[in-house]
Amino acid sequence: MANLDPSDASTSDIRAVARVGQICALFGPRVPELSAADVAERTGLNRTTAYRYCASMVAAGILARGSRRGTFALGPLMLELGALALGRQRVVEIARPHLQKLCTAVRMTAVLSVRGTQGPVVALVEEDTSRMVVVTVHAGTKLTVDAAQTRVFLAHSEPSLMEQLAAGISPAERARLESDVQTAGERGFSFVRQSGGSFVVAAPVFDEIGLCATVAVLGAGDLPDLTPALESLLTCAKALSEELGAPARPR
Repeated sequence: MANLDPSDASTSDIRAVARVGQICALFGPRVPELSAADVAERTGLNRTTAYRYCASMVAAGILARGSRRGTFALGPLMLELGALALGRQRVVEIARPHLQKLCTAVRMTAVLSVRGTQGPVVALVEEDTSRMVVVTVHAGTKLTVDAAQTRVFLAHSEPSLMEQLAAGISPAERARLESDVQTAGERGFSFVRQSGGSFVVAAPVFDEIGLCATVAVLGAGDLPDLTPALESLLTCAKALSEELGAPARPR
């Protein structure tokens, strides 16, 4: 029988775990299903290896067969773990009434985002249905680097997060991002006007350790005065932070 070097086995196991995590990270609200070919293209694996990974992950409950032939989706184990992970974050447990109050006060959709492996992820959404046009976002959405919530996270996080999220953007884009992040940190909020006329205003939520989430409002059109909405947003963020045991911070 051939002798196996424990260190080699350990390295192989670690590589396999990393690959499983990489495959899981490919899925999201806009990417509910992927084929083995899609996984191969996005991870650099060959198609046979990608299929073997996906099939093994189906057997473990990590993935499930998709609705289309030959595709895969996140499986029951991932759904259970995702719900458990969000449920264990205290800010998610207590935020709903705060978001409802904020939504009613400003007549805009209120959103809570928490940190994910690749930047902020939307955890809770309280939609404003009092208007004909509803501006919203899906829970589970991974926010882009130019999102208002991301800027707030970057303003209160370690430099390594900036290096991670800014990888691949041009030097000019990096400079603009760093300027926007600095502004968000100085003001205590971030405002982003999006394409199509919508906008997002986001503010930080702290616990006893540091930044744990962001709360934001989503609106459309031009507001004659953003001050009332901003005051309500900052009041909501402050109330959440106090309930989470955060130390007092100057506004």
